[in-house]
Order: sequence, then C-alpha cells, then structure tokens
Amino acid sequence: MGTLVAATPTGWIIGYGIGIAVVLVVVALVVPILLLARSIGQQAGRINDGLAQAVTNTAALTELETTIASANTITDGLRRGRVRLGG
Repeated sequence: MGTLVAATPTGWIIGYGIGIAVVLVVVALVVPILLLARSIGQQAGRINDGLAQAVTNTAALTELETTIASANTITDGLRRGRVRLGG
C-alpha cells in the first residue's frame, strides 16, 4: 500500500504539467486570433465611414437621368434653331 500512495502524487504532477501545457498552447493560439479580430474590427469601422462618405458624395448621381433629359431637350432646341437659321 505504501507504493500506491507514493505513485499517486507523481501522476498528479504529470497531469497538472500536461494540463498547464495544453492551456498554454491554447492561449498561444487564441491570442493572435483575438488580436487579428481586433485589427479587422478597427479597419471595418474605417471602411464603413468611407462607404458612408461615398454615399454622400454620389447622392447627386440619382438626378443624372434628369440632367441627361434636360441636356437632350436643350440640344434638340439648339438643333432646331440652327435648322431654322439655315445652318
């Protein structure tokens, strides 16, 4: 019975050592992932701000069809005027 009691603490020490090693490996793998996710989150915010600015800058393009129609009306009128003047 004495050898069984003496062998048990060694098993616990080995188990704790393996457990600590596994935890350290997991931490070593997770920390870079978390840092990368933080970096991506910061970039996503900047990208979103840029896209919001692009929406603001291009809002006038919704009136492009109206501008084209007005330009066509003007050029048609100029063409008719040229024809009437004999040009």
